[in-house]
Amino acid sequence: MEIIRASLRSLFDRAERGLGLFFPPHWNPMLNLGALGFYFYWIITVSGIYVYIFFDTGVTQAYSSVEYMTHDQWYAAGVMRSLHRYASDGLILVMLLHIAREFALDRYRGVRWFSWVTGVPVLVMVYAAGITGYWLVWDRLAQYVAIVSTEWLDRLPIFGEPIARNFLSPASLESRFFTLMVFMHIAVPLIALIMLWVHLRRVSKPRINPPRGLAIGALASMLVLSLVHPALSQGPADLARVPGAVGLDWFYLPLYPLLETWPGPVTWGGAATLMLMFCVIPWLPPLRKPPVAKVDLANCNGCMRCFNDCPYNAISMHMRSDGLPFEREAVVDPSFCVSCGICAGACPTATPFRRASELVSGIDLPDMTVAQLREEVELAQTKLKGNARILVFGCDHGVSLKGSENGTVCSVALRCIGQLPPSFIDYVLSKRLADGVVLTGCAENSCHARYGTQWTDARLARERDPMLRARVPRERIRVLWAGRSGRGQLDALLTRFANDLAAMPADASPVHKSAEREASKELIDG
Repeated sequence: MEIIRASLRSLFDRAERGLGLFFPPHWNPMLNLGALGFYFYWIITVSGIYVYIFFDTGVTQAYSSVEYMTHDQWYAAGVMRSLHRYASDGLILVMLLHIAREFALDRYRGVRWFSWVTGVPVLVMVYAAGITGYWLVWDRLAQYVAIVSTEWLDRLPIFGEPIARNFLSPASLESRFFTLMVFMHIAVPLIALIMLWVHLRRVSKPRINPPRGLAIGALASMLVLSLVHPALSQGPADLARVPGAVGLDWFYLPLYPLLETWPGPVTWGGAATLMLMFCVIPWLPPLRKPPVAKVDLANCNGCMRCFNDCPYNAISMHMRSDGLPFEREAVVDPSFCVSCGICAGACPTATPFRRASELVSGIDLPDMTVAQLREEVELAQTKLKGNARILVFGCDHGVSLKGSENGTVCSVALRCIGQLPPSFIDYVLSKRLADGVVLTGCAENSCHARYGTQWTDARLARERDPMLRARVPRERIRVLWAGRSGRGQLDALLTRFANDLAAMPADASPVHKSAEREASKELIDG
């Protein structure tokens, strides 16, 4: 399984880098697949409502009403019909890519199983809605889809009478059939929308809107495509004749030739196996989950910073239970926590300056505590020498730090770069453990824990608590969000940074005589 994931990760890394040549990180389509899916859904909804105004559900009127939209009112309803079609294809494309990317990044196991499993019925319902939409046009393709679909359904012994008999002759088909299809075409997407809400239930601050520029560009591209290559019908359906060659929509109908020719037990067995595989894959094999974050009430003042920063709604604030003079306390839900450590990076008590008492933060990872992090930093810096000493903090999902260490560079790995409290940068520089600090992690806008890089940027910019202190010299800090494929970028940055540090005058070295005195007061901040 890991070989498959690694191969897919490599493909997605290349795709992201390739698109990065044309899009800024915030606009990269590969990093906005979920948001684009929601966007296409709303385009489908708006265009579908407009098209429905002109649609007639009669057996003979259905095709003629669609033709009227396509040719007589091509400038409005025709464009809307094409937009409806292309947005539907786009929805399938981004959903499949989103599923493949989450699998490649191993973000479907452990506590993330819920989002994966609830996404499966959404995909099924989107396909069902698209297929019923093709029936409504009632051209030769619709006739083919209707016959193959009903014959496939009839292979299950659950219906009293064969459904396919409704398509044996023109006299056997009634207009109420189209009314049923319209109802399904509208009801199924509404149910899918409810399931999408459930799908995001465990995700904090989900991105459901793509960046404005990307949204405008996607809509403009589909409008141009709708004008240059409008969606057209394939001639009226005629139940008195067997439909000949038809053009398939390979986004929605790629399996129909197999449904038509393969035996029912094979196709139904394959469909059931595929669905079962999608549902159980989060446990094949199960993820070895590290210990979840743990709250130490003696050091928690209920400041809510961990609550605000948690990407997965794993932290809730409850009334105080230990009698300390604070209103709230943080409580971790183990079934939601992914052990990313972002909460520890947000805790004001997670400061390495703390010496008067044992370094225990209000919330921390039991297997990678702030105290252990301080020990690793102090141990790593002993290997450095010269006047351009660099300490690199990196995350497990970014560029590998192996091979970057030498006499002037050392590194400390984190679960997520958001796990690093900004006070550690202050500590390293004020204590002269290194002359410069580099932060590196996942590609921009592509954090494995969703918000690690974003929260770190905001903390460094003094826009989000806990903030990097103003006394910390920013010229001695470098940030690189390059992802797993950023080895070359990291090496180049380290070389340039070392040259910059060596050129800095000695009196520019960060010396803070009051650092110890100030830090001892920040056991609990605000």
